[in-house]
Amino acid sequence: MKTSYLKIFTWHIHGTYLYYLSQGNFTIYIPVNKEKSEGYVGRGATFNFGQNVIEVDAADVSRLDVNCILFQTSKNYLVDQYDVLSESQRKLPRIYLEHDPPTDQPTDSRHVVEDPNVLTVHVTYFNQLMWQNEGPTTVIEHGVTIPSAIKYSGQIEKGLVVVNNLHSRGRRLGADIFDKVKTEVPLDLVGMGTKEFGGLGEVKYHNLPEFASRYRFFFNPIRYTSLGLAVLEAMMAAIPVVCFATTEYATVIRDKENGFAHTSVDYLVQRMKQLISDPQLAMFLGQQGKETVDKRFNIGRFCEDWQKVFDSIIYKSR
Repeated sequence: MKTSYLKIFTWHIHGTYLYYLSQGNFTIYIPVNKEKSEGYVGRGATFNFGQNVIEVDAADVSRLDVNCILFQTSKNYLVDQYDVLSESQRKLPRIYLEHDPPTDQPTDSRHVVEDPNVLTVHVTYFNQLMWQNEGPTTVIEHGVTIPSAIKYSGQIEKGLVVVNNLHSRGRRLGADIFDKVKTEVPLDLVGMGTKEFGGLGEVKYHNLPEFASRYRFFFNPIRYTSLGLAVLEAMMAAIPVVCFATTEYATVIRDKENGFAHTSVDYLVQRMKQLISDPQLAMFLGQQGKETVDKRFNIGRFCEDWQKVFDSIIYKSR
């Protein structure tokens, strides 16, 4: 593995992911503008970024000396790069980080990247499978970390749901499922845009692991999405997870072994009731889930995988 401190330019799109990426041996430059438009918000105040995440005025980006360009949205790829990057920067090694599975058509959606010189990095094998990729691809699975002092208690005999703007995002994110389940099982909902629908509102990122650790279980109502970092963080805190056995979750949560996963809402409701009545079962499943995440989704492996990918395209181009 190379030991150089690589310089990466990207946009601030997914704050939690950017925070975890910044745990690697990279300097990450992100643009900022006065409007704080999408991707141009700079560091923001939510995440405790280290000194290796550096804001650059959008007007000055074209003068940056970097090793690689990391796209994260179709707008980054189709519009933003032509607005802020110089012609020579657009010839640098380039990676497209795809966070999501296709939404318009799950099996026949063509990915925006068709250039054989741009590597697409998917965050799950399911996403790689579903996209119609024309260029080269690879998978880097998530890596997460939480403060070691966080300990699961499960003292609140409720489930916790963490989804921003759940009810404005509809069926795909499971708004209807949440509304149905909460009539049978006590649930609290947190996230931006949740108060108007009876939720508790936003819990700041750095407070969420400790906040969540007091709940008996974590419920993910989402039908179709990528593998949620909030779910993995809950598992790392030894909170038992209840979710649908769809997308990449089918390979992460093994029903009755390290959580509960099924495609039947009624089945999951019964398992939630079981967790509320049996705190020892909740403790056992939560610990099994923690072992899964510690092994498969640890931050060290994640950073090493990114280092290898950056090295492979940067040093190959020289």
